[in-house]
Amino acid sequence: MSLPPAVHHVALRTGDIHSLAAFYAEMLGLPLIRDLAPRSLWLGLGGDAVLMIESRQAKEPTLPDGTMDLVAFRVDAARKAAVREAALARGCFDGETEHTVYVRDPDHRRVGVSTYEF
Repeated sequence: MSLPPAVHHVALRTGDIHSLAAFYAEMLGLPLIRDLAPRSLWLGLGGDAVLMIESRQAKEPTLPDGTMDLVAFRVDAARKAAVREAALARGCFDGETEHTVYVRDPDHRRVGVSTYEF
């Protein structure tokens, strides 16, 4: 019997890979595991999964303002609280529910950190 699919990588396209990678490193504590600048920066998500911050081509569209597309990361309660405080200080807090804090990254992408257990 084969294993169910698991996240291999998430790729986010941006006009400024350094700014976006710094945001995810600071907010989520993700380590830089591969520097392929100026094309991409890879941040570790744990296990074998990575968050790839990739350089957007000039012809690619930017994200629409107010997009509700979302990527959410599982965190513990302490990390969720730290992200909430950091987001409030940075002015990128975008709301919360009982289990999830929402923020906007430098490209205005909606990002969640959640303690919800499936």
